[in-house]
Amino acid sequence: MKQFRTLLVAIAITIGTSSFVNAQSKVAHIASQELVEAMPAFKAAKSEVEKLNKTYDAEIRNMVLELQNTIKKYSQEAETKTDEENLKRQQEIQTTEKSINDYRQNALQDLQKKEVELLKPIYEKARTSIQKVARAQGFQYVLDSTTGTGVIMADGKNLMADVKKDLGI
Repeated sequence: MKQFRTLLVAIAITIGTSSFVNAQSKVAHIASQELVEAMPAFKAAKSEVEKLNKTYDAEIRNMVLELQNTIKKYSQEAETKTDEENLKRQQEIQTTEKSINDYRQNALQDLQKKEVELLKPIYEKARTSIQKVARAQGFQYVLDSTTGTGVIMADGKNLMADVKKDLGI
C-alpha cells in the first residue's frame, strides 16, 4: 500500500510538472514597438507628421517675426504718437500675441490628432498580425517585451521574425 501511495504521488507530481511545462510553452513575446517602427507605413506616417510639423513651425515663426517687426516699428514711433494711439497699438500687439498662442495650441492639437489618425491603423495591423501568428503557432499569451513594459526576462519564443514575415517586412 505504501508503494502504491508513493507511485500515486510520483504520477501526480509528473502530471503537475508536465502541465506546468505545457503552460510555459504557450507563452511567447514580441517587442511590439520595435515591430511597428520597422513597418514602412510607420516611417511614412512619421514623415508626414514631421512635414506637417515643419509647416506649422514655419508659419508660427513668420507670425512671430511679423509681430516683432510691428513691435519694433511701434516702439520707434511711440514718441510721435498720442497716448491713445499707443494704447491702441499695445492692445493690437496683445491681441496678435494671443492669436499666435492660440494658433500654436491648435497646431499642436492638430498634429496630435493627425498622428493618432495615421498610426492607429498601423498599430492595429501589427496587433492583428501578432494574434494571427500566435494563434497559428498555438500560443495562448503573447507578452510585449518592449523596454519598460514590465517584462523582465523573455527567454520564450520570440515572434518577431514570424510576424515580420507575415507583414512582409
